[in-house]
Formats: sequence, structure tokens, C-alpha cells
Amino acid sequence: MAVETGVFERYSEGAESQQADLCCPVDYDRELLKLLPDEIIEKDYGCGDPSRYVKEGDIVLDLGSGSGKICYIAAQLVGEQGKVIGVDMNDDMLALARKYQTDMASKIGGNRVEFVKGQIQDLGLNLDTLDQHLAANPISNSQDMISLRSWQTQQRKDNPLIKDNSVDLVVSNCVLNLVNDQDKAQLIKEIFRVTKPGGRIAISDIISDEFVPEDMKNDQHLWSGCISGALQEHEFLEAFVNAGFTAVAYDKWEAEPWQVVEDIEFRSVTITAIKPSEEKPLDKGQAVIYRGPYAEVYDDEGYVYFKGLRMAVSDKMYAILTSETYKDDFIGIPSDKDVESSEWNAEPGSLRGTNQTKGRSHKDNTCDSSGGCC
Repeated sequence: MAVETGVFERYSEGAESQQADLCCPVDYDRELLKLLPDEIIEKDYGCGDPSRYVKEGDIVLDLGSGSGKICYIAAQLVGEQGKVIGVDMNDDMLALARKYQTDMASKIGGNRVEFVKGQIQDLGLNLDTLDQHLAANPISNSQDMISLRSWQTQQRKDNPLIKDNSVDLVVSNCVLNLVNDQDKAQLIKEIFRVTKPGGRIAISDIISDEFVPEDMKNDQHLWSGCISGALQEHEFLEAFVNAGFTAVAYDKWEAEPWQVVEDIEFRSVTITAIKPSEEKPLDKGQAVIYRGPYAEVYDDEGYVYFKGLRMAVSDKMYAILTSETYKDDFIGIPSDKDVESSEWNAEPGSLRGTNQTKGRSHKDNTCDSSGGCC
């Protein structure tokens, strides 16, 4: 049995009746759950709460949206200007999520949620459109198959399910581990493609402390149960770094494993990251000071930040290091309006002298909203 078939059947059963072994305990915001139908809550399967990262006005993409719980929670957080898109390949789960759309739109005060059919490792192809195409153009020989592949390629280009650079926040809840190992790199590339420059990800998933052996990977029950498809804990982070994300970090890490199988620990985590701006980095005279406590830290591009020293950074890196993600780590010294920008070419470890940074109001994200720090 193929991985996709096993996962499809297991989650179709989950849409029919509650499957307790498909999820681990998660503490969701009870106020946000109040509006949701019991059936959606009971038949949702996950290992974290990526909805905690949603901001007002966000366009949110939920990968493997299942019963729609995270989508309907997020819809309450994005506000009137926001939107939530849920992607799932399972017809039974999509039917369950769509069943309550009208009712939820009335409760929330607007129809901000859309559920679409697709594979999360191929966010370019709309499977509802593919189903319609196959009904009108059934496959009967090899030439039909070649024509279908050509049609799919054109669809991804002309009418993608999710467009390039269109999403503020990509979330998922315990579904990346369900994707075939050979498709995982493509899945993360797709996440990068659809995220806006400056956009974020919040991925809750199951990871392993050791690499999962082949005999476990061949166990369909363990795979569809979110176990044997798990990425190893370092491998998980590196996959997002390699795709081009920055500020890649474990934001949540469960102290105790969810399950231990063959002495391998499987635990729930949430990873966060940012997609960098596509603009060319410029030197505008900005600097950051790393607060400590470590003597020095490095970013994913190899730049070093020494504790307590004014480090030269590009405008792109300045925006990242003074964002909410790094609010406890760095103090920002903004550019001088009179300084002309130039192409960024500073070597790792370059300092900004105090004579270059005097007279500027420092950006301290740990201060309160009134500007007071005392």
C-alpha cells in the first residue's frame, strides 16, 4: 500500500468517527473554541496550536486542514481584512470542514475561510479541477497520460491552487510527517514559494530524536499515525534553512515524548521561520547589539554577533533582527536619514563605530508600548 493511500484511508476513518490515537493533547484557547461545532473539535487531529501565531489582517494558509478547526480559530483572529485558506486532499475531511462554513461565517461575521483540494507537496495543482478534467477526459492509454501531465504543468503555471508570494502565514498541525520522504523537500520548497517575502511560518509537527529505520518506515500504521514519517530533530530545522528561510527556530518543545517506539523518542514541537525579502540587501549604516548571555551567536548566513558590540548589518537583516522574533535578543540602531545607502558587502564580524551611530534612538522591543523601560 502506498503512503498516500494509507494516510487517506486512516483520515477518512477519522472523519467518520473520532480516532484518539491520531493526536496528542493540546491546550487550545477555549474562548476561540466556543464558536466551533463539537464535531469539528472531536474529529480534529494535531499535536500543537499554530493558530497562536496568527495576526490581524493575515492571509493564512493551513496545510492539511482536516476538519477545519485551526482554520475556524484563525478566522476569528485575522479580522475583517484577513483570510484563511485550508488545503487538504481528503474528500471526507473537506466535506466535514465545508459542512459548517455557512454557520461559522454567520457566527464570525463574515465568510473568511475557503477550503481547497490539493496535496500539500504540490500547492500548484487544484485537485478539484483535476477531478473535473479527468471526468471529461478519462485516461485510456499512454498518450492520454502524457497529455494529462502537460495539462497539469500548464495548470500549475496559469491557474495555481496557491499563488507565489501570496500568504502572510503558513501553518500546519501534524501533517508534514505524513508526506512521502521523497516529497518532503518539495513540500518545504512549496511552502517557501507561496509565502510572501517577510511572511512567516508556524509548523507544529512530530519529530524524532534519532533517524527512523526503514522497517518502521514500511509500517503503514506507524506512518499514518504520525510516527515513522517524522523528521529527525536537527534534520527538521535544516530542511527549512536549506529552502531559504531565516530565523528558523524551535519555538515550542514538549518536555516529554508523545510516544517512544523501539527506543526512539517522538515528541511534539512547533517551528517558526521568516521568508527573507527578495530585495537586494543595502548598507544604510544600521547596527544591532546582541544582548547576550552568550559570548557570540551566528545567523544562518554565517554572520557573527558579539555580545555588547555594535555590529554592522544590512537593511534586510536589520528588519529581521529587530522584529518580534528576536525581541529578547537584539537592540537595533536605525539608519541616519542623511547617510546614503550602498551595496551591502561587509564581512562577517564587521563593527559599527560609535562615531557612526551616535544620536540615534535605539530600538528596544522589550520596552512597553508607551516607550518606558523602567
